[in-house]
Amino acid sequence: MFDGPEPIYVQIAQQIRSQVLAGELAEEEQVMSTTQFATTFRINPATAAKAFTGLVEEGVLYKRRGLGMFVAPGARERLLDQHRTAYFDDVLAPALAQADVLGIPADEIVAYVHARRHGTGPDGPAATDHTTNQEQS
Repeated sequence: MFDGPEPIYVQIAQQIRSQVLAGELAEEEQVMSTTQFATTFRINPATAAKAFTGLVEEGVLYKRRGLGMFVAPGARERLLDQHRTAYFDDVLAPALAQADVLGIPADEIVAYVHARRHGTGPDGPAATDHTTNQEQS
């Protein structure tokens, strides 16, 4: 299960974040204890504890004394905000910069995105030539 290049505690934290984002773990829902996690996945309990400590520091989980770890209120919204920001900064901004270099007008980008979102086809709007006005002149 934990076979990625990252340390296991990082993979555990990412798995829990993904479950919160997907709604598989709801606010106030209890998560497995570090001992249960360690036993289930045959890892060192300290490894699981390190992942949980990081998630508590991020505000994804919180501890109820004597009861265990729970998903923090607002955790999903915080994670969504973080992922949206990263998407715009890491994916969309470079793509738009490349579109500027290629001379692709904003309205063509918007039409393409709209078509992809509404299932018009893998290549965007059928009527769009994908050539710029400068190339057509």
